[in-house]
Amino acid sequence: MATSRDDMQNEKLTFRKFKDGDDKWRSMTAQIFKADKSHKCPTYVHRTPPCQGSCPSGEDIRGWLDIVRGIEKPSGEMTMQEYAFRRSTDANPFPSIMGRVCPAPCQDGCNRNQVEDFVGINAVEQFIGDSALDAGFKFAAAPNTGKKIAIIGGGPAGLAAAYQLRRVGHGATIFDNHKELGGMMRYGIPGYRTPRDVLDGEIKRIIDMGVETRMGVKVGVDVSLADIEKEFDAVLWALGAQAGRQLPIPNADKASNCLTGVDFLEAFNDGRLQLVSEKVVVIGGGDTSIDVASVARRLGHITEIHEKDRPENVVLGHTAHDVASSAKRQGATVTLLSRSPIEKMNAAKHEIDDALREGVAVRGCLSPVEVIIGADGRARALKVIELEDDGKTEKPGTEFEIEADLIVAAIGQGGDLKGLEGFGNKRGLIDADQHYQIPGKEGHFVAGDIVRPHLLTTAIGQASIAVESIDHYLKHDEMRKRPKVDKHHFNLLAKLRETGLEPSSFDATVGDQRGTADAKYAVHNYEDRSAAEIIPADRLFLGHFEFTPRLKRSEDVPDSEQVLGHFQERMKGLSDEQAVEEANRCMSCGMCFECDNCVIFCPQDAIYRVPKKEATMGRYVATDYAKCVGCHICQDVCPTGYIDMGMGE
Repeated sequence: MATSRDDMQNEKLTFRKFKDGDDKWRSMTAQIFKADKSHKCPTYVHRTPPCQGSCPSGEDIRGWLDIVRGIEKPSGEMTMQEYAFRRSTDANPFPSIMGRVCPAPCQDGCNRNQVEDFVGINAVEQFIGDSALDAGFKFAAAPNTGKKIAIIGGGPAGLAAAYQLRRVGHGATIFDNHKELGGMMRYGIPGYRTPRDVLDGEIKRIIDMGVETRMGVKVGVDVSLADIEKEFDAVLWALGAQAGRQLPIPNADKASNCLTGVDFLEAFNDGRLQLVSEKVVVIGGGDTSIDVASVARRLGHITEIHEKDRPENVVLGHTAHDVASSAKRQGATVTLLSRSPIEKMNAAKHEIDDALREGVAVRGCLSPVEVIIGADGRARALKVIELEDDGKTEKPGTEFEIEADLIVAAIGQGGDLKGLEGFGNKRGLIDADQHYQIPGKEGHFVAGDIVRPHLLTTAIGQASIAVESIDHYLKHDEMRKRPKVDKHHFNLLAKLRETGLEPSSFDATVGDQRGTADAKYAVHNYEDRSAAEIIPADRLFLGHFEFTPRLKRSEDVPDSEQVLGHFQERMKGLSDEQAVEEANRCMSCGMCFECDNCVIFCPQDAIYRVPKKEATMGRYVATDYAKCVGCHICQDVCPTGYIDMGMGE
């Protein structure tokens, strides 16, 4: 049956390794053929895939996808689920939470986008995390070194740092000014996105490693920095950005019902805020503004409200709502404004789509001009002006007012450095060098939003690097230059050790053995460039991959009629079978996934499978160089770009 024209347009079913004009040599060094032979032979080169290169926490994404699909197998009695969990959490101890809420820059970078659609990395990560919680997998701490580190802040950066510190044996004590740990994961994101039982489970696993906590304590106010420095060997500042930025326009600081998104969400997540006003205007464009708008739609309003129950009084901590008053609530009119066009907003597209479905009116290319104050001293409207599509240039004469009973600004965040003013910069944040040391403050390190407000995964990645730096500092080691691709890479030597295939010791008395392909002390014709290179799609043989639609998670997203009072979790997880099916779509960029193309297509039978008892991930095939004629076919048909014609250079 012929493929329809529509299918040919909608599905990228064709692939050309060489394009028109590729019949010419591009460089003198490429002109190495004599007839169908050359002096070059295959080398197996490990590079970083773009998913991992795009991941701020540096997870070995390709690695745990290959584990879930069954290509890389655990040794001993360990299950696939546990092995994938161990590999995933080498970089990030929150797979369940991150699988739900990370905006997934890894998926944007996925080379599978060149075939049809990215791999559902978030969905498989949620599967790994949920499976681990169901099975009760634990983390293990290394033997204690006797060193103690104070971590100021119990959010994603602080908790990730505590986890990494315990893994190398250092003591970790978290100071936090809240009742519970979690930071923005608990107080900045609604529970229907980060279910509290899941969050509590992933936090408990870290605390159970022997992490000490001192809650309700603000360093610089309740305890002095001098006392901290006296008690601990190093300090990691992971304060987060807990102070929202108010609108920089006239009257915003005068109206009590002009709030920040940070304060609004914390009051909601604390359980204090259970109602909003009838007409809510949110200003932003990022994920925080979407959360504010979606929460407001879920909370609704009541017609008759006492002064003390107005949302601003609750958010500012003057009072709290009781549950009974929310029984008579009605839907609120919620409008979200962004300076950018809607399609260029910073929020994830699926979050914008969900907000629209829930009844939020999203309007782009509008900039706030002034808060209009009513006779009662409260804001009654927000004056805005239209912008050009660049999101910057104002259109003269286009000003108009939007009625509002509550205005919430989600336009950025800063740090709360009360009592710690000597650490802050002009932006209310803390400066860091490439090792996440605080310049001019020996023994002090920093990570997370207090460096630069960004993603949860960014804070977690910074914490991992900061802990490496702390470890070097405590050992009095020199701070070495960070690698170009600064990630948690697959390590072939560690894999060989895990499977009992570690190379033998080098015997220097034997003499010069350079050039040998037989010595057992080395891993032959393998090169690890993962710390230096990210493999692009044009290095792959994309013609190997069939069109396979992404298997999407089901979601419980209410529509505008259902949203009031809807606080159930939105994201539903994959089953074991579904997770394996989706992981199978991974193209394993930069690492052999045992497809046998090179073995099948080699005209000289020079490439062969390594004997099963000697094979492991990354060592599936080898080359008999006595047979190889350098025809390059193996490189051309390698789907993952794992083969370079490098021998003979």
